[in-house]
Amino acid sequence: MTEILVIGGGIAGTATALALHKAGFDATVYEAHPESAEDIGAFLTLASNGMRALAQIDASAAVTEVGFPLRSMSVLDAAGTEVAQMPLGEAHDPLLAYRCLRRGEFNAALQAEATRRGIGLRRGARLASVEDGPHGVTARFTDGSTATGDLLIGADGLNSTVREAIAPETQPCFAGESIFYGYASEAPLVAETGRFMMVRGGAAAFGCAMSPGGETYWFARLAGAPLSADDITHGTPGHWRGLLVPLLRGDATPAADVVAATTDRIMVTNATEVPTGTPWRHGRTLIIGDAAHAASPATGQGASMALEDAVVLAKSLRDAPDTESALSLYEALRRPRVEYNITMSGKISRGLHSPSRTDRRTPAPRPGDSDLIQHLDWDFDISTTGEGSSAAAARGGRDTG
Repeated sequence: MTEILVIGGGIAGTATALALHKAGFDATVYEAHPESAEDIGAFLTLASNGMRALAQIDASAAVTEVGFPLRSMSVLDAAGTEVAQMPLGEAHDPLLAYRCLRRGEFNAALQAEATRRGIGLRRGARLASVEDGPHGVTARFTDGSTATGDLLIGADGLNSTVREAIAPETQPCFAGESIFYGYASEAPLVAETGRFMMVRGGAAAFGCAMSPGGETYWFARLAGAPLSADDITHGTPGHWRGLLVPLLRGDATPAADVVAATTDRIMVTNATEVPTGTPWRHGRTLIIGDAAHAASPATGQGASMALEDAVVLAKSLRDAPDTESALSLYEALRRPRVEYNITMSGKISRGLHSPSRTDRRTPAPRPGDSDLIQHLDWDFDISTTGEGSSAAAARGGRDTG
């Protein structure tokens, strides 16, 4: 295998290109948007597992230049009582500590690192269709151009064109909540920098953290019917503030005051997930990240799962005896873990699972937890695990097919 096409220049796609490059493959990223930041400006948290994956592809510095670390979490109940306080992940290690960052800045940092390493990144290349042939796979773009490679990786997000080619019957579905994100520059001090505050409120789940510059990053998860596309498109910050503040005032917590202090930067989306069991591959085509296993954000693991995908896929292609074995190994290692996350995150969003007072923010990704460090360790031969070991023994060697 010599040429890999990566469709989508978001977190999953760019990280995958970085991992493939480190593994010795030629990868080119094709991104539909002409600019680096195509999202609505929301923020995310990277958990220690995601930070570990970044470290394995030598991309930690690109991330620590943006955002800020989170080393502990406080949990408040609806009465404003602190019911739990705990460290977040591997807080003792600067490379593995949780990090809070704006999605667009994170994406831009990864893309800049890819460019610095000489990885091709073509912007404004919107995929129209995929054609799988006996000697390669061809991506056709809406501007009439094409690209052909040995493998095509679809990292084109929730509304994936690549997934449509593989599993046209699959439709992302509403996960039970609407998610609001905001930034407040003059909100009341609710926690020192480095601590995430989570409120298990009566009307909504609420979380916030203060940046070193004094800006409060917050989100609220509100259960109920999905907001219409028209509401999301035309809703104003004042409208969303007017919706949230009265609901949050029902709790004796700082949440309502934080939202009330947010003047012009409130964003909203519906929590959405890809059904478990969705096919991930066909022929020379594979989907990863949100295209394959988007989950409700209730566990805060979406970006970290995508970063794990990148490392495990690159190592599988590097270590397995052939492409088919590599893709089988990748799916065997990844599917139980990410689909457990979909299931548990969806249960939280739908109110079917209530985190206990001592639950951490990321309880979901359990399958594979005990083996994760080994799977992500760049120097470990991943083909010696489980199905990969059997395939390698059966083949008795390696090829680059």
